[in-house]
Amino acid sequence: MTRARTNANVTASVGRNMVINGSMNVAQRSASVAGLGAAQGYFTCDRWLMTEATNTAGRFTMSQTADGPNGISANCLKLDCTTADTSIAAGEVLQIRQIFEGQNLQRIGKGVAGAKQITLSFYVKASAVFTFAAELFDTDNSRQCTKLYDTTTDWVRHEFTFPADVDDGSSPFDDDNAGSLELNFFLHAGSDFTSGTLNTAAFVNQVVANRAVGIDSFFSNTANNFFLTGVQMEIGPVATEFEQEDIGTTLAKCQRYTYKVSNAGATFNAHISGAGSTDRLRQYSQEINLPVTMRATPTTTITENDMHKPGVRFDTISGTTTSHTTASLGFVHTAATSDAGAHTTQVRDFVVTADAEL
Repeated sequence: MTRARTNANVTASVGRNMVINGSMNVAQRSASVAGLGAAQGYFTCDRWLMTEATNTAGRFTMSQTADGPNGISANCLKLDCTTADTSIAAGEVLQIRQIFEGQNLQRIGKGVAGAKQITLSFYVKASAVFTFAAELFDTDNSRQCTKLYDTTTDWVRHEFTFPADVDDGSSPFDDDNAGSLELNFFLHAGSDFTSGTLNTAAFVNQVVANRAVGIDSFFSNTANNFFLTGVQMEIGPVATEFEQEDIGTTLAKCQRYTYKVSNAGATFNAHISGAGSTDRLRQYSQEINLPVTMRATPTTTITENDMHKPGVRFDTISGTTTSHTTASLGFVHTAATSDAGAHTTQVRDFVVTADAEL
């Protein structure tokens, strides 16, 4: 454990950090979401999944906050406990998680001769002294290793080297675009995860009860806050200085998994059918090109806010139907509605979200 330091003497190569958005600089979905704790999802900072706090009454606000350690990042991921839960059921668990594609992990050589060590480092602080856990979990082979760390009210950098996992040569990461490894920050867990013996020395076949032994609960008090940034995972036994990355590079990496854009005032071409000046079916279509190729064909959600004729504003578009022809490079959005008047163009305001998260 070392105190937070400035980013001096950077000598290691570019691209060594396998974590995406470890600086918490990109938050396409939202900067802050309250009332979390009942369901898992990606809510604020890109690529950081909040797992479901199953059966817990605890709730929290998650936000991208401008309170990072000087010289590392201006931003951090903050959790603020808003509802406490001191009666912890056996199956409860709360984690901050990043999932890695198998094809991005081949440099580790895991599961075969010559496998390499992995070093994890991160900056953390909290509202008080807590003991929490950081885990690497091999989802392809159900193998894991956990490290405990303590928080203070100051930013502290923690550095942990996870051993090489040679195993018996039968557990490499799959070389594909599916999830193969989880980085989990345990902040709360019931006895299903804490009643065994903590596994810290090697990657072993998972025993659920051994995964988070000895941790405190983030939900112990509504005064609790937790802050995380500067997360880095790299090959070898040495934690190098946090790798600084320009925002354009980080954003493009994040857009492989999710893309959100407001397309206010987009003009659609219209196809008109039907007789007379009223109750005509109007169909609209627009091609939306994604800025990067996404990890897989995304699930698309389009929220339409309004529709206009030239010079005339429609207050409602009830009855409109939409469909999306989707691919990882882009998709076509079409809509249809019936209204009065003879015109061949429409202007539609909408927000589109394409999601290919792991």
